[in-house]
Amino acid sequence: MNAEEMKRSAAARAAELVRDGMRLGLGTGSTARHFVAIVGEKVRAGLKVVCVPTSEATRMQAEAEGIPLTTLDETPALDLTVDGADELDDSLRLIKGGGGALLREKIVAAASRRMVVIADSSKRVDVLGRFPLPIEVNPFGLRATQEAIAQVLARRWPSASLTLRRGADGNPFVTDGGHYILDAALQRIEEPEALAGELVAIPGVVEHGLFLGLASGAIIATEQGLVELGELG
Repeated sequence: MNAEEMKRSAAARAAELVRDGMRLGLGTGSTARHFVAIVGEKVRAGLKVVCVPTSEATRMQAEAEGIPLTTLDETPALDLTVDGADELDDSLRLIKGGGGALLREKIVAAASRRMVVIADSSKRVDVLGRFPLPIEVNPFGLRATQEAIAQVLARRWPSASLTLRRGADGNPFVTDGGHYILDAALQRIEEPEALAGELVAIPGVVEHGLFLGLASGAIIATEQGLVELGELG
């Protein structure tokens, strides 16, 4: 299988977890897009669900698929969220935010009874950090926030780089929430829980891409077949 076929197979397995009447969180990204498409097929075949998208891009896809949508204000508790990851380890700790939707993704995941990650085998790592860690920040006071983050990182990663994410037009990338993203190249995050606590204590940091204690299971597509971690049901 090529990469897209592997992503589709993981998404199809996750779709088997969906039952009539469920309240679903719909993830964002290349693998999650396959899940949304499969849910759309099931809805058109008669499946009754209501869904909360984790980004404007996912909302537009879901609407095009004919999937009934709600919000967390209307439906504050969800049964299941299925989303991708930029990295995951065998303890189901994740790095997310490569697509820029980490804040909404984390809010939706936290509102869900279960979060199941779907990914191809390239996203599975022994230690998080190969993928740059996205840190969502308020544009106000950007320089001060960036320097505060750099000071925290320098204590463990003296050579860490912190880069303001930019769009194709060269301007700062703006999230759906109107924030900026700083990408921290750390290589290895041995103690993600400690780093998470330090980052959220910095004024100006809105959220970070470490998803800890949120995923209950994962479906990883490999060339040899699907690998399941944690609990899916």
